[in-house]
Amino acid sequence: MTFSSSHRLANGVPDLAYKQGLRRNLIARLLTVIAGLFAAIAVLPLIAVLVYVLIKGGQKISLTLLTELPPPPGLEGGGIANAIIGSIVVTLIAAVIAIPVGVGGGIFLAEYSRGGKFAQFIRFGTNVLSGVPSIIAGVFIYGTIVTSRILFGNAYSAAAGGMALSILMLPTVIKTTDEGLKLVSDDLRRGALGVGASKFVTVVRITLPTAFTPIATGVVLSIARAAGETAPLIFTALFSPFWSEGIDGVFNPIATLSVLIYNFAIMPYEAQNELAWAASFVLVLFILGLNLFARWLGQFASK
Repeated sequence: MTFSSSHRLANGVPDLAYKQGLRRNLIARLLTVIAGLFAAIAVLPLIAVLVYVLIKGGQKISLTLLTELPPPPGLEGGGIANAIIGSIVVTLIAAVIAIPVGVGGGIFLAEYSRGGKFAQFIRFGTNVLSGVPSIIAGVFIYGTIVTSRILFGNAYSAAAGGMALSILMLPTVIKTTDEGLKLVSDDLRRGALGVGASKFVTVVRITLPTAFTPIATGVVLSIARAAGETAPLIFTALFSPFWSEGIDGVFNPIATLSVLIYNFAIMPYEAQNELAWAASFVLVLFILGLNLFARWLGQFASK
C-alpha cells in the first residue's frame, strides 16, 4: 500500500493517526449511530412490555395474591396461588419427559449417528418441529390423549398439558445437547478410549460432564419457553379454580398462570382484570429469571 506525501510525517513514516474530519471516519460514525439506533428500537418493545406490566401488575403483588385462590367472578380479593403451583407442576411434567428424551437424542446425534441419513432426518425433523406453532402441539395432544381418555379415563389434565409442553421443549434440548457435545475436543474421547474405556463410559464420564453447561443452558431456555405457553394448555390442561390435591391432581384439570391470564383478561370484571395483570407480572418475572439464569450459566462456562 502506498501513501501520498500529505499522509506522511516529516520522517517519512505514514500518518496513521485517527482524524475525525476525514470523509470515511464521518461515514463510519454515522453508520455506528444508525446501528445503535436500530439496536435501541429492537430492545424498546421488551423494555416497554416490562415497564407496562410492572406498572399494571406490580402494585397488586401481596401475600394474599400468592397464597389464596381466585375469587368468584365479580368479587374482590383472592389470589393466584393455585395457578402458580399449577404452572410449576405442568412445567415439571414437561421437563421430566423432554429432558431425558432430548438429551438422549442429542447424545445419539453427536456420539453414535456418524452423520448417517437417519441422523440427517432427525436433525431436519428437529428444525421443523422448532418452527411448528405451539397450538399444533396442543391440538395433537388433545386428539391423541384428551379425547381418547387414555390417562386412567381422564380427559383434560396436568399430565396432558405437560406432554404438550414437552413437544415444544424437545427441539431446543436436542439441538443444544448436539451442539454442546460437538464442542468437546476429540482428544478427550481418544484419550478415554485409549485407556480402555467403552464408548458408553466415555460419554457418561467424559463428554457429558464437559458439555454440561451448554446442555443445562439449553434446558433452562426450553423450560422458559414452555412456561409461558398458553394455547397448548387451553386444549390439554384446561383450567380449575380449585387447589390441585395429591397425585390425582396430575390427572385432572389444573390452573396455570398463562391460562388464568387469558381467562381473566377477557372477563368484564375489574377484579379479574387486575388479577390477570398481577399474574402477568409474576409470569414475566419467572420467565425473566430463567433467562437470566441461563445467561449466568453461559458466562460461568466462559470463565
